[in-house]
Amino acid sequence: MPDQDQAPTESPAKAEPRTLTMEFRHVHRLADPAAEGVQAWQISLTADDETVARVRAVRGQYWKAHNLGERLADEQSLAAAAAGQLFDAEGQFLPVYEAFVELPGNVLVIDGLEIAAPWDDPWTVAGMISSIIDRLSDNQYAVILPRASGDAKDALLTEAGVLLSAEPFSDELLIIDTSLAVPEEAAHRVSEHLRHRGRYGEAGLLSEDWCEEDDEGEEVLTARTRAVLALVLRELADQAWQEVSALGEQPAARTTGGVFGSLPRVTWHQDSSWRRQMARAFDDLAADCTSGAEVEPRCTGEEMALHLGIARAQDLTHNRPRLVSETVAGLPEARGDGDWDACSDVLFQDHDVLMLFDDSLVGIDDAENDLHQSMGMVNLAPLDWFTPFDTEHVRDPERGYRHA
Repeated sequence: MPDQDQAPTESPAKAEPRTLTMEFRHVHRLADPAAEGVQAWQISLTADDETVARVRAVRGQYWKAHNLGERLADEQSLAAAAAGQLFDAEGQFLPVYEAFVELPGNVLVIDGLEIAAPWDDPWTVAGMISSIIDRLSDNQYAVILPRASGDAKDALLTEAGVLLSAEPFSDELLIIDTSLAVPEEAAHRVSEHLRHRGRYGEAGLLSEDWCEEDDEGEEVLTARTRAVLALVLRELADQAWQEVSALGEQPAARTTGGVFGSLPRVTWHQDSSWRRQMARAFDDLAADCTSGAEVEPRCTGEEMALHLGIARAQDLTHNRPRLVSETVAGLPEARGDGDWDACSDVLFQDHDVLMLFDDSLVGIDDAENDLHQSMGMVNLAPLDWFTPFDTEHVRDPERGYRHA
């Protein structure tokens, strides 16, 4: 753990944001009644084992403290200022504060920033604050930041707070209400900004003047995106083949889960032969990803398989980052890595097949359905799912199946 009295170290070269590490330090005396309800944390930002920034966070839990206002006032600095503006003399919330936030209760006060050049920019500080909020609070906190101007360190906290959708509460305080969705969306933007800066530097960041034409010609299926998509498609194929054997001729259902239970209701009563073709659709697309061939669904079944693959890849990116890192190790990085929304936009001619999930559109798979005809839909009926869209662009009919 870095020495808490050691000043942040300046460095001539700016580290990539993704190489920076945050360390949280909190000391609690086991039998200290004054520690109940209020915790003081020291958070350090390190690069190559050197401390480059430090900030303080005071977490106040209203339901644990006998008088949270007095306890915060005792912490001095910004916590004391917040105590005077949020609570009355009896420790009750002031009406102006109760009207300002959705769920008045717990607070998280962040101040005391010390940060060395060249890391002293609002985006890096916003990334620190976002990480602190994520680890020390939930959706029932008011996050208090200083409202300052000029070249003081507090001004960086203010600018970072604005990036995270903090709202002015008074001349001295900004508040981020974690019960609202807007701060979470802002935190995602900050994370994406830092991720892109880590890959491409300042020149690679998306500016306010960016438009979609700037990305024309960029490959959606980058090497890393292909690798992750191939992984999940193989997993789905393995699962589908297991279910083919387990289900036999029995109908699927949402309650049974699995691949076939996740398909639209109109498919649940298809036989094992149909399910074998669906399992092969995952295999075919996985092979396309692995071989470097163009990944383009050639029938409705492959469209559905690719939709499921992209959805699982997106979940995998969020939930199993270590597995994703192992999967893409050694592959070149690109701006579009893991852009699953772009994959969903670009890799399909349309998303008609997803309308089969809408129970209010029962019968839309019928070629005689008015909406089906008016929208020019094709091959939505389950028996048509494996009919090629283009007779000149079909897979080898002799390729067989993974399992007989």
